Amino acid sequence: MMQVTLNRPWLEARFDTPLRVLSWSINKPGFTKASRILWREVRNADLPADLDVDQWLDDELRRTDQADAVVLLTSREVTAYVLKQATCADIMAVCLATVGLSNAERIGYRVPRNSQDWGTINVAVSVDIGLTKAAQIEALTIAAQARTAAVMNAGVKLPTGRATGTGTDCIAMAAPKGEQRYAGLHTEIGEAIGRAVYDAVAEGAQDWIKSRD
Repeated sequence: MMQVTLNRPWLEARFDTPLRVLSWSINKPGFTKASRILWREVRNADLPADLDVDQWLDDELRRTDQADAVVLLTSREVTAYVLKQATCADIMAVCLATVGLSNAERIGYRVPRNSQDWGTINVAVSVDIGLTKAAQIEALTIAAQARTAAVMNAGVKLPTGRATGTGTDCIAMAAPKGEQRYAGLHTEIGEAIGRAVYDAVAEGAQDWIKSRD
């Protein structure tokens, strides 16, 4: 259901067939149809303050013949990706995540940051059951909840309290179009998504913490 290919600075999650993807990605936000989700690893030198990031990314995608993809930007090494899957009844969820917490935040507060502080959590999760648009929106909230729970349990402390995420997180939720109307915590879909995303982000957070020791 999801094939992963690493070709630094790119990380690719490719689906067997095109899926409807919901995200707030920089190049294809909202609902779109895609066969793959890409990570692009970046460094401060790649993104100077006066750079038109949208144009830069468009050029990068055209140059590498990848303009069809939904793209997530990260300063976390893409080699540190985590892939997890979870099954509930006959429903499978697969999650690919990279986790950096150098610009972690506590919800409802902001910590002053400088240009060296950018990290992010990027999550792509797919399910093998057809969803309505409303159910896919609900599924995205489950993924966000799982991400937040994993970050909180990682115990990263800030002046404002325990971190709940970063200022640049992005989640892409992929699913076939279908008639399933619900994907909340009481559903098998929600259980599978929640477990896959939680496990991936939790492991990624611990990997990041160890890398800072």
